[in-house]
Amino acid sequence: MFDILTITLNPAFDVSTSVGTVTPGPKLRCEPPRYDPGGGGVNVSRAILRLGGQSEAFVALGGETGGVFQATLEAEGIAVTHFEIDGNTRQSFAVSETSTGKQYRFQLPGPVWSPEQTVAMLAHLGLHLAREGIVVMSGSMPPGVRADIASTVNRLAVENGAQLILDTSSDALTAAAANPGPPFALLRMDGEEASEVSGRAFTSPGELADYGIDLIRKGVAEKLVMSIGSKGTVGVSADERFFCQSPRIKTLSAVGAGDSMVAAIALELSTGGSFRDAVRHGVAAAGSAVLTPATELCSKETADEILGRVVTTET
Repeated sequence: MFDILTITLNPAFDVSTSVGTVTPGPKLRCEPPRYDPGGGGVNVSRAILRLGGQSEAFVALGGETGGVFQATLEAEGIAVTHFEIDGNTRQSFAVSETSTGKQYRFQLPGPVWSPEQTVAMLAHLGLHLAREGIVVMSGSMPPGVRADIASTVNRLAVENGAQLILDTSSDALTAAAANPGPPFALLRMDGEEASEVSGRAFTSPGELADYGIDLIRKGVAEKLVMSIGSKGTVGVSADERFFCQSPRIKTLSAVGAGDSMVAAIALELSTGGSFRDAVRHGVAAAGSAVLTPATELCSKETADEILGRVVTTET
């Protein structure tokens, strides 16, 4: 077994292309497409590989699209554990308009899960949780799956002696912020998500850190990592609270920055690194990712260079 297991329950096969101008009516002749396996946990595994690590990707896949998805991911050198679902794995489409630089993104819905399918997934997942390993559950949840599924997976991870890092959004994040326990090992969100979940506005790293401490005291998570866009990232635990800032970077695409951050954090923690060093590596990896096109994620060379310029202060 690998030290890091990523979980992606709602993956998407990403198709990207470009065209001069997007206009309604006529056929638009696009450039040759690019195909990439996507979804939060999948992208974390892909980023871990780019950073020099290895992981196992637990992915829910179905139909012909799922078969191509798995083959594409394995061709990148990632170990895949395939959980079969009904229906076809969803697709997403990104079309860049070269005349303006705008990008149009379309996301198809995934198959609706039945309660029985969720039970089967949990049973299958339990066979792949490594004691003292790190589990990363990332991305959106499939239609039909309970919003609090992450808490269920977390209990399963704790029972198996593993630690769960959670990075999700929408109703699943709201449910996670009310997690009844045991606490997640680490919960990641950005400032906007924190505002949506809490109903509060955060204007400074200190205010965001205070919110993180509130969640820790409530037993939601042991550690929190909360990003404030390009301004920096707050790290909070019961023992420390700090703020990491990367050097000023011209953004080519912010897509994949969060997944790259989580990948670097998981990789550093899996090798015995401290929480502070893990967040520093995460900020550097995210900075590397914004310098690349959306599907490229981070690069180890660039992340290592940025790491030396990450500034950490107490908050």
